[in-house]
Amino acid sequence: IAVEGCCHGELDKIYAALAHLEKVENVKVDLLICCGDFQGVRNARDLKCMSVPDKYKTLGTFHRYFRGERRAPVPTLFIGGNHEASNYLWELYYGGFVAPDIYYLGHSGVVRFGNLRVGGLSGIFKGNDYRRGHYERPPYTRGGEVKSAYHVRQFDVDKLRSVREPIDVFLSHDWPRGISRYGDQADLIRRKRFLADELRDNSLGSPPAEELLHALKPRYWFSAHLHVKFAAMVRHGDGSATRFLALDKCLPRRDFMQIVDVPDRDPTGGFQLDREWLSIIRCEHGRHSVTRHPCSPRPDPTAFKSQLAEHRAWVDANVGDAQLAPPEFETAPGGEDDAGEETSGRTPNPSARNPQTLCLMEMLALDFKLDLDP
Repeated sequence: IAVEGCCHGELDKIYAALAHLEKVENVKVDLLICCGDFQGVRNARDLKCMSVPDKYKTLGTFHRYFRGERRAPVPTLFIGGNHEASNYLWELYYGGFVAPDIYYLGHSGVVRFGNLRVGGLSGIFKGNDYRRGHYERPPYTRGGEVKSAYHVRQFDVDKLRSVREPIDVFLSHDWPRGISRYGDQADLIRRKRFLADELRDNSLGSPPAEELLHALKPRYWFSAHLHVKFAAMVRHGDGSATRFLALDKCLPRRDFMQIVDVPDRDPTGGFQLDREWLSIIRCEHGRHSVTRHPCSPRPDPTAFKSQLAEHRAWVDANVGDAQLAPPEFETAPGGEDDAGEETSGRTPNPSARNPQTLCLMEMLALDFKLDLDP
């Protein structure tokens, strides 16, 4: 696996760096993982939905892969960060291909690559929005929506808390709170002095990610966001351990990519949907709030466990192995506008229904919620 920190739309440079690493280290990379700020901007109109200062509102190179002018040289998996074309990622809330061989894990999700099981949580934590529903809609013109759209929601964390089968790799954009205490925190403070107070009082990072780290206990956890390389080892009470690695953004002379070898996993079969995660999506769908109101509370743990088992039985009975291959790359109308199109007078489609998401909802016999009036 090649792990990369913040992408910031520099796909060409990242793939060039990957090819260089393959040559220098004499390895063949099976999977590239990007840990957020992917900036999958298809056209100039998508820039309206990305929260960055105007001087950074550039197309980048992703649109060439989206339009088929270039092809990803290695299967690529990514999560969202806090600088994204949020309208496009909302179309693929449950995950899907943003371009051929480039897969978005979803706002939260679990997917398999061969027999490697990868989970992830997109966005960053902000307490004010954590318990709200997903009320934001493109083009995010109402106050603050262009920022709150990428804030982590409790509903997505709850779904991940329901995972019981082992996770090999977990991804988050911001770091789990407290992770610095499991590595060389003093050295981190020397390199990032402006973080010293937050590091010392343990306010830096995401509390929900901290909870997930100790609940899921993945073998590896990869993050980005703070633009610095940092490694840590978290030893859990049951004897297992999580190796944590954060990486920098794609710039010269920065530590933004590292090769990680997982020799007991096989990439054969590529991306596959995960049965346990499909069961969780189906079980939790009725609670998903797409308004400002929080999602409805879960039933008591015994009742929830029974409900989840029923949905797993439904998935096992109704979703064949051939259906676990994710729907092929396809985009909603309006996404293929010219990359250089001017933004004047045009706004992103507020009700884009991505065919991949429609296919998933049909397979799971669920209603489509993403364009409901908030």
